[in-house]
Order: sequence, then structure tokens, then C-alpha cells
Amino acid sequence: MLTVKNLRTYFHTRNGIVRAVDKVSFSMEPGETLGIVGESGSGKSVTMYSLLGLIPSPPGRIEEGVALFDGEDLLTASKNTLRSLRGKRIAMIFQDPMTALNPYMRIGAQVMEPLLVHEGCSRNEARRRAAEVLTQVGIQDAAARMDRYPHEFSGGMRQRVMIAMALITHPDLLIADEPTTALDVTVQAQVLELIRERQRDLGMAMILVTHNLGVVAGACKHVLVMYAGRVLESGPVHDIFHDPRHPYTRALMQSMPSLSDTSDTLFTIPGQPPDLSASFTGCPFAPRCHLAKDYCSDIPCTLEEVWPGHATACVRTLRNEL
Repeated sequence: MLTVKNLRTYFHTRNGIVRAVDKVSFSMEPGETLGIVGESGSGKSVTMYSLLGLIPSPPGRIEEGVALFDGEDLLTASKNTLRSLRGKRIAMIFQDPMTALNPYMRIGAQVMEPLLVHEGCSRNEARRRAAEVLTQVGIQDAAARMDRYPHEFSGGMRQRVMIAMALITHPDLLIADEPTTALDVTVQAQVLELIRERQRDLGMAMILVTHNLGVVAGACKHVLVMYAGRVLESGPVHDIFHDPRHPYTRALMQSMPSLSDTSDTLFTIPGQPPDLSASFTGCPFAPRCHLAKDYCSDIPCTLEEVWPGHATACVRTLRNEL
């Protein structure tokens, strides 16, 4: 369904070139769920925005790459082609529903819009279907609440509205960008279960972007681990969790709180992510990695398979030193 090869997205700023996404590649099948994890600033969201043509230009620019969606290259497609795909065959749940929803438009008008634009429905039919999908995502008395504004909804309800907007046209691919950010644990569980139910009902593929490894473990089939705009490890979710082959993946997993951990302090990854406006040859995680050798910062960092389907960019792992 979707094949991405060597995607590079750079931002040309006054302070230099920021390499936000650097040679990212992945592929997915219809109905598959792909998880993309990593710290904030690792390039997860920029990768998704690049695929949908949502990078502000200037300063952003897609320098290289191919993104084939059912044979159509999203990176070179015309604006009209992208408009016909966005919201219809490819839908996105954005990270912050308060800023993604238009505060001046009623909820109903925003949920109806994809139907009016892509399917040419009458307003009465669009309103009926919008009320129906809002009910399906758990909004009570949807017909009446359609006339309210976003500020009249709680954070969890606004996120449900975003899900309704994304699913109303029955897309082939759903991109969920941090769909549970800023929600409490109970609402997080409800929203994720709702997304999984709708995915099963519609048979769509999904890319789940998150920093929460627990969410990935319960929802995804394959995982990409991103850092500094690069993919440092990829593979089936079972392999990634039970036998991680990159020190960064291990550090992410170690930083997850555990009920069995009786220590007084939580583990944190030392140091800070690198400055993406500075060029580096070797592994970008080397300055923060306690297993790094001197050559880790000098040898080019490339993703290679350690066994079929599971790849890592750790030089020491590929040399059988770890």
C-alpha cells in the first residue's frame, strides 16, 4: 500500500540547514498497523507531514525520496492530486485537537466538511452521516452537540471529534499522530480502543506515531524507532520488545516506569538530542550511549538487517560486538 524510500526533509533556516528527516525508508501492507516511536524532535511528525504535502515551504523542502501510495508518488504529486487523497483515502488525526479544530466553526460543520468536499453529499445527508459517526465514536446526543464549538468540549471529546473527522470518509490509511497526548490514562485507553475498533471495522491500515512504547506494544505489528531524523531500528513489535538490537531502543524501554521497579529514581537517558543543524557522520546517539566506542561517531550509520525483517543501525551490533 505505501512504500517510502530515502525520504529527506530539510528546513533551510537563517541558522543553517536543519535535517529533520534524513533518509527514512519503510513500507506497509493494507490493513497493517505500523508504529513510529522516538523522543520529541526525532522527526516522527515531520515524516508524516512530508508524505501529505503539509511541510511549510519555505523553509521546509523535500530534498530526496519516493513515497508510493498505490503507485502514486506523494512527494511529486500535484496539489490537486494531494487534495483528492487527503481526507478521502489518507486521513490524519493531528496531535493537538484544540489547535487542529477551527475555534470559529461549529463541530458539525467541521465533521461534515470531508463529505462535502470529497463525496459531494447534500448538506442534509452530510449532517446525518456526521451525527452517525459522532455517535459511533462515543459522543452522546451527537445531533444536538454538532451545533456547539470546540471550546465547549473536553479534551477527550475533542479527540473523539478528530477521530470522527478522520474516519467519516472510510480512508484506506489512517495516520494517528500522538492521538492520546494530554489525555488522562482512562481517556487514553478509551480513545485507543475506539481507534482499534474502527480500524477493524473498516479494514484500514494505520501509522501510529507516539513516544509511548506501551501503546505500540498493544496496537502495532511493526515498529520504527526514530532518533535525530533517522531510523535506528525497525522490525516486528515482538522482536523489538524482546530482543532490541540498538542501545537507543534499549534506553527507551528502560525509561518506561514499571510496577516491579522498587528503586527510588526513574531511569533517564543522559544528555540531550543532537543539534540537527550540525552534520555528523556516525551514529547520532553515540554521544549519549554508554556502549559507544570512538569509531561509532565516525563510521557511517546505515540500517542493515540482523535477521530477516529486523534491522538496526548500530555498528557494534552489526559487528557482533553486542
